[in-house]
Order: sequence, then C-alpha cells, then structure tokens
Amino acid sequence: MRKRVASPLGVLACWSISFPGSCDLSITTTLVSDYLFNGISQTDEQPTLQGNLDWFDDSGWYAGSFASGVDYGQGTDYELDFYVGYSNNLTSSLVYDIGVARYTYMGGADSSEFDYTEAYIALSYNSTRFQAWYTEDYFGSGARHYIIALSQGYQLNDTFTLTFQIDKSTSLDTNIFSWDINDDDYLHLKADAAFEWLGLAFTLGLEKTDLNYDDDIKLLGTVGYTFTF
Repeated sequence: MRKRVASPLGVLACWSISFPGSCDLSITTTLVSDYLFNGISQTDEQPTLQGNLDWFDDSGWYAGSFASGVDYGQGTDYELDFYVGYSNNLTSSLVYDIGVARYTYMGGADSSEFDYTEAYIALSYNSTRFQAWYTEDYFGSGARHYIIALSQGYQLNDTFTLTFQIDKSTSLDTNIFSWDINDDDYLHLKADAAFEWLGLAFTLGLEKTDLNYDDDIKLLGTVGYTFTF
C-alpha cells in the first residue's frame, strides 16, 4: 500500500482472481530500483522487491497487505503493512476513500519499535485527488504527524497518463520528532508518466523534496506486466 510512495527501473507483475458479482482478489509483485516514502529513500537508494495482496468487494469494502524490503540499519530489513477501508461514489464524478493502515517492521531485535497505525482519507473529483493521513505515533516516535497531498492526472490517450503531485509532511510534536533541524514539515513534489508499450506498463518520473539533507532530484522508473485469469 504505501503512500510512500523509485531511480529506474522496476518490474511489476499482477495476478487477479475474480469472483463474479462479489469481490476481486489480486496479488502484485514489484521490483523497484528505490523505495521512496514521500521522496525519501527507505532502502538507501538500492533496489528491492515488493508485493501486494488486495481484496475488493463490490460493496466498496477492501483490505490488503503490502511487503517491501527496507534498509534502516541495525538489522531492520523488512516492512509488512496491513490496511482496510471503504470507497464509494458520492456522485458520478466524486469518489471518497477512508481507511486505516498498520505499518510493521522486522529483521532486527528493535525493529518493532518503528511500528505505527495511521488513518487516511481521500476525495477524488474526476482526475483531481486530495489525500490526508494522520497518526499519533509516527514511526513509533510518539509524535503526532499528518500528511496532505494534492494530485492531478491528465489522460492524453488510452495508454498514456501524466500525473503531478505535491504533498506536505508535518510533525505536530517537534520536541519529539522533526524533519530538518527544528523544522516541523517539508514539501515533496512528484511528476510521472504512465504508458503502455509492447504489452508492458511503464512509469517514468521525477521526485524532489525541500529537505536540506535530501534535496536531490530523483529519477524514477518502473516496467510491469499484468497476468489476468
């Protein structure tokens, strides 16, 4: 799952199982060249393997899990998340999504100290999307923290889409957790292009933050193939 949402290239494969008139189950595997969390590498700018298991019901309920390699040092090598939510239409053009996610970390004796729970909400109007996330224990620090994001997509044709996003991460308890020195927030910008070619799905993009210690422009890329049954 991850809003945390890579330097090129990644590989994605998805297996989908449909239950007529009831729900869908999908399994996705992804190889990424970097795992970015709002523009910040979680893998020391190294590639990793990721996977998703997702269940969707026709009523709007969904649940799933996300797994990825990470590199936080001191043995924390894996992330495993779980989430459940509900999404539905308010009008033909307006869609809402609300849910809760649990992020867990493994590999080292103290890895679980990073675990935390987060609530999220999203509102989409056609190709414009607003999202917000809130937790009272950001990365196990005990600090209240929220993220807000605004994105705009442009579908140029049946196989090519451009997406632009800006988001802001903010600590509400800088005495416990801060970003730059005594700085409670940072901005993250992202632009990517998604397209299909020769039966493969590609994504190329750029990401940048305004953090003093991590303000490089990062080149992103994924290439994937979807299996359907």
